[in-house]
Amino acid sequence: MKNIRITVEYDGTSFAGWQRQSGRFTTVQGEIEAALGMILQEKISLAAAGRTDKGVHARAQTANFFSASTMDLSRIVHSLNSVLPRTIRISDPEEVSHEFHARHSARERQYRYFLLEEPSAIYGRFAGCSYGKPDIDIMQQIAASLVGSHDFSAFSKEDRDNPGRICRVTSSEWYRYDRYLVFQISANRFLRSMVRYLVDAMISAGKGALGAEEFQKMLDGGVLSNSLKPADANGLFLWKVTY
Repeated sequence: MKNIRITVEYDGTSFAGWQRQSGRFTTVQGEIEAALGMILQEKISLAAAGRTDKGVHARAQTANFFSASTMDLSRIVHSLNSVLPRTIRISDPEEVSHEFHARHSARERQYRYFLLEEPSAIYGRFAGCSYGKPDIDIMQQIAASLVGSHDFSAFSKEDRDNPGRICRVTSSEWYRYDRYLVFQISANRFLRSMVRYLVDAMISAGKGALGAEEFQKMLDGGVLSNSLKPADANGLFLWKVTY
């Protein structure tokens, strides 16, 4: 039995997220598992570094699965890319130790959020929009305050009664890249929709609708403001996973 690690790139626009779901929902995990099952003639279950939400993309998602097949790894990947939708690409197959787990073995994840200041019919597929020019200096000030270990209860859809809501952020910054404002954040773990809530809060601050002190109170108090909502999913990418 082999433990096989792969890298998955996907355009999440047409998927109901990464995680397999019952019913008619099309997910990235479901598509890959179905393709692997057909190719390997086995029931395959994928583990992944992050369970991205509906509409969120991945530049380098990491996944692993166990298989008894003797098929060459490069042939497995070639076959996968032949049958999967063009919005999913598989690369870098590698046999790893049985102890490796894409989620539990990860030390750090990095997400990037791409933001346009004005709507675009072309570039908007992979970017959110602030509908105006926010003050990036204020947004950067708030982003810098996220570095360290914090309880991010105020910025998540997850059940507030669940334990383990501390995330250790190692880097957090905004910068300009071409036509985009980009938010880059790295942490040991992320709560559900956490990055998108943070982005919406920082856009609000950059447009004068939310003060830095109010943001800090939300972070310290663990209470989400009713005026905030998750930023558009199409701007968010799972960018890198470190092991």
